[in-house]
Amino acid sequence: MTESGTIRILLVEDNRDFANLVEVFLRKYDKGHFEVFWRDSGIAALEDLASGAQFDIILMDYFLPGQNGLETTRTLQSRGVTIPVVFLTVNKDFDLAVQVLKLGVEDYLVKDEISTPVLPRTILNVIERKKLRDQLTSLEISQQRLETIQGMVPNIAQEIRKPLDEIRVTIEGLSRAHAGDHMTTYLTIIRDNLARIEKKISQLKEMKTDKTVPYIKDIRMLDLSGS
Repeated sequence: MTESGTIRILLVEDNRDFANLVEVFLRKYDKGHFEVFWRDSGIAALEDLASGAQFDIILMDYFLPGQNGLETTRTLQSRGVTIPVVFLTVNKDFDLAVQVLKLGVEDYLVKDEISTPVLPRTILNVIERKKLRDQLTSLEISQQRLETIQGMVPNIAQEIRKPLDEIRVTIEGLSRAHAGDHMTTYLTIIRDNLARIEKKISQLKEMKTDKTVPYIKDIRMLDLSGS
């Protein structure tokens, strides 16, 4: 969905007149703004998606030249495309409905329904369900990440506790031996950095929410700057 709230629809349909009707009826719906991108075959749609084109939902006709809607949907899934798909058919076919549901397609509509509010409402409902699933998945991943970090921190803290204590003892000894000379400034810097390390460890121990942020590609890093 664009920043303006426009819903981008990839319509895979070999009948140009029907594609025009879909666009006309969606434009009349006053509770959503839709932008339709028409492709006349599954192959053309796959090429679009492979090029990086972004869509919120795919309206997929079953009868398509080259490969039908089911075959195109299977190819989408094999490529890891997670855009929700709604099938459009000329009539209710129980066997096709079963195949569609097995594929995990979001919904199944008869083409006669495009002239009714059923189509836009279905599109909006499907997108809302996808948004909720994505939010739930994100929360689950965040919780798992937090639990992993919380499980690691005690061991890490225990491993570095002894060397940190030894550094502190050494700093205090050097501070007494070099009180008032040029070493004092450097020892103060080391002491301050040591205190920062210990503070970060304490923050990690007390962390109750996932504080990781995107870093490079799929790599994330802990952000304790606001703590």
